[in-house]
Amino acid sequence: MAVSGSLCNCCVSFCNDFSGYVKKKPFIPESASKVPREIRQRYFKLFFEHYLKICSTVDEAGGKARIEEQSIYDRCGSKNMYLNFAVKTVKKLRDHGKLTGDVLYELLKDYLLTEQQLIENNFPRPNPEKNGSAIFRGWKRSKGADFFFSLPVPFAAKLLHFQLLFLAVAGGLEKHYSCCEGIVGSPGCQIAKLHVHDGRKETLDGFVKTLIKSPPSDKKHGIYALDCDMCYTSQGLELTRVTVVDDKLQVVYDTFVKPHNEVIDYNTSFSGVTEDNLKNTKTTLRDVQAVLLNLFSADTILIGHSLENDFFVLKLIHDTVVDTSILFPHRLGPPNKRALRSLMADYLMRIHQGDVNGHNSTEDAIACMELIFWKIKEDKKRRK
Repeated sequence: MAVSGSLCNCCVSFCNDFSGYVKKKPFIPESASKVPREIRQRYFKLFFEHYLKICSTVDEAGGKARIEEQSIYDRCGSKNMYLNFAVKTVKKLRDHGKLTGDVLYELLKDYLLTEQQLIENNFPRPNPEKNGSAIFRGWKRSKGADFFFSLPVPFAAKLLHFQLLFLAVAGGLEKHYSCCEGIVGSPGCQIAKLHVHDGRKETLDGFVKTLIKSPPSDKKHGIYALDCDMCYTSQGLELTRVTVVDDKLQVVYDTFVKPHNEVIDYNTSFSGVTEDNLKNTKTTLRDVQAVLLNLFSADTILIGHSLENDFFVLKLIHDTVVDTSILFPHRLGPPNKRALRSLMADYLMRIHQGDVNGHNSTEDAIACMELIFWKIKEDKKRRK
C-alpha cells in the first residue's frame, strides 16, 4: 500500500539526515557493552528524530541525541535499567514538545513570583524617587561563594578557598571545600591579592525596565530561560556573558560582554569565562540591554536560577519571573538556596556541570527550563 507523497518525502529526508550523520560520526559503543549495540542505536535514532525537529542543523541534533543517549548508558548497570531510562527519556522529550507556546505560558502563571517574593529575594526593584535607578530590600545573597565576599581591603596576599560543598555523612551533612576536599576551617588552598565585593551598594544606577508592549500578532509574549556569567571589577560584579534560550531549548541570544571597569578577578573557577574570551569583545552592557528590551516585554516570562543576581549584573528590572531556586526551596529555608547541579541530580537524575573549569551559561539556562518542565509534569500528576 502506497503512502502519501508528503509523508514519504518526510521519511526519506529523515533517513538521509540520520544515515548521513551516523556515517560522518559513527555510533560506536564501548567494547563488551552491557547494552547491545542495536538497542542503543534504536534509542539514539529516536532522540535524533526528536532533536531534528527543534535544532537548526543536523549536526546539532545529532550532538544533542548523542549526549542524551550517552548519559543514559553511563547511568545504567544493565540492559533492563537502560531500557527503563531510555523509555522514560523518550516520553519526557515528547512531553516537552507539548509544553510550548500558549499552553506552557498559561501553566507557568501558577509559578510566577509575587511582588513580595521579588522583594524578599533581593530582586532589583524600581526606585520611585529616581528614574533608571534600583533598590534592593531583601536577603543579601551571592551567586558565587559567600565566603569570598567582603568589603574591599588594601592589596595583601590572602590564602582562601574558592568552592564549598555539602557532603552527606552519617548523622547529617558536613561542609567540605570541593576545591581541595578540606573541611570548613582548614587553611586556604589558593592565593588571592585582595578580597572582592558584589558592588550592590555602589552600582544602583543605569537600570532599565522591560516595557509593556502591544500583544504580538501571534499573541505570544514569550518564555525564555536566562543565565549570566560575571566577574569582579573595581566597582563590584559585572556581566561577562549572557545566554537566553527559548521554550524549545534553543539558544536565541548568547554573547560575551566587555566589563566597564577594571577587572580584578575573572571568576573563571565559577563562570568558566577567561581573559582570552573577553580580549576582543566589543559588546557592552548597554548593547545587551538594547537587545533584551527588544526581545522581552513586561509580560515575557523569564526563567532562571537565583535570577536576582543575573538581573543585578544586567541592570534589568522585570516582574514576570519563575525562579528554580525558589520553586525548589532549601530545607533550611531562606536565605539558603540549593545549587542548580543539586536540583538536576535529585529531580532529573542527571549530573550537571561536572567540569572543573567552570559552568556553561547555555547548559544552566537549559537546565532551568528542563526543571520547569519536570515540575509542571509532576504537579499535574498530583492533581489527578
